[in-house]
Order: sequence, then C-alpha cells, then structure tokens
Amino acid sequence: MSQEYRGELGGLQREEVEAFLASDALARVACIKSDGSPYVVPIWYQWDGEALWFVGRERSVWCKLMKNDPRIAVVIDKEHGKPDESSGEMAQIPKVMCSGRAEIVEEPNVGGAWVDIATKMAVRYLGENGPSYMESTLNQPRWLIKLVPEEMKTWKGVGWAKRYWVEDTGGPSFEEAHGLKD
Repeated sequence: MSQEYRGELGGLQREEVEAFLASDALARVACIKSDGSPYVVPIWYQWDGEALWFVGRERSVWCKLMKNDPRIAVVIDKEHGKPDESSGEMAQIPKVMCSGRAEIVEEPNVGGAWVDIATKMAVRYLGENGPSYMESTLNQPRWLIKLVPEEMKTWKGVGWAKRYWVEDTGGPSFEEAHGLKD
C-alpha cells in the first residue's frame, strides 16, 4: 500500500516556516494564570522573521497575564482535511511550536506602533475588509506584545517523529509503518 499520502515527514525548512507563518493560521497562545494554571487563547499574530507580534485589546485577559508572568508558549497550525488522493495531493499538516518570554512593548494606548502591525494582520486575516475593520476600531486602546522565540520546533507530514517510536513491540518497524521500507 502506498504511503505517499503522508507527505514529507520532519521539520519545516526555513523557507517553509516563513511561508507558513505568513498564512492566515491562528496562534494558540498559552499564558500562566496567577494560580499557576494555564490560560490558552487563539489570536492573530504577525511574524517579522525574528519575532511574533500580538496586538491585544485593552481588556484582554491574556495581555494582563503576560504582563504578570511573561512565560508563554505558542502553537500555530492550520485546520486540514483529508488529502485528495485523486490529484496526488499529500498531507502536510504544518505546525510551529515555540516558547519564550513575552515583552510588553506598549501598554494599552490609541495610535501607537501597534496600529501598523494590527493593520498588516487585519489585511492578512480579513483580506479586502481588513482596512475597514481597522478604521472602525482605531480609537480602541490596544497592547503591543512581542515574542522572540527562545525555542522553536516545527513539523510536517503525517507520521511520528522517530524519537517517539518504540521498537520491538510486536508491530511493524518505524520504517515499515511510515512507508520508508519496501
């Protein structure tokens, strides 16, 4: 049975990371609440090649949590469907996972540096409606938060990373299960 549907397994190449982070995927950001429990929220982001930028509304809980404890983790992935076998399409299922310390660049304000970043996000996520969305909300105070990832991992394809595979369990080998062995 062909295993080509799995696509290429492994980490994303640098150019794939850049292209993926320029897409309309949402970031799922995990912050730490004062009781130590996690708080996870899906949000828009902007990637500049070195840092993820987040723009939060003045009353956003996650912004206040980042101010109190800057340790955060981020997962960026996209919803995916089944590969189209008739076209030979392969599953990629890209994902970027990173962590680090959030830097509060601007506390809530109107007209700060956040405007340019938020405008780029609005166009990327909303297309031609982005500018009208921004225009109607420009007087709403927002935070500007930056994350330079201290750790970043990526993955693509349908399969396990070799490090997770336990051999000699009575089933197929890693290579057999992933179509890497004839």
